[in-house]
Amino acid sequence: MLDNLVNLVRENAGDTIINNPAIPNERNEEAVQEAGNSIFDTLKGALAGGNTSDLMNMFGTGRADNNNPLVQQASGNLVGRLAQRFGLDAQQAAAIAGSLIPMVMNKFARRTADPNDNGFDLQDILGKLGGGGNAGGLMDKVKGMFN
Repeated sequence: MLDNLVNLVRENAGDTIINNPAIPNERNEEAVQEAGNSIFDTLKGALAGGNTSDLMNMFGTGRADNNNPLVQQASGNLVGRLAQRFGLDAQQAAAIAGSLIPMVMNKFARRTADPNDNGFDLQDILGKLGGGGNAGGLMDKVKGMFN
């Protein structure tokens, strides 16, 4: 799941990371990994902390925009990581995170909600976020939103 998420970040990194002079070319992959890890860690933390309503909203609707608290948190996580690992100032890091994270998380949510897209399986994702445990209860809640 993390590999698919990082690939989704990579596919959308274009001007935000790859062509950004603030991030040295030899460190582009590291920045892509940090973005993927920021999203994964945010979602994992939400599940571990019992924040199922934001997860259900994101995966159940297939949408994640700037108003979603998980998008905001993942963006904030990436800002901190970029500042720490790459020495970017807060404005540079916020511009990267604010452009990349909402776009990637929205595509991630849409692809997860699409029954014809087998690249992102919701049950697998929730299992990985929950540390490999049974995510059936949350799955039932998400499915119940649409029945």
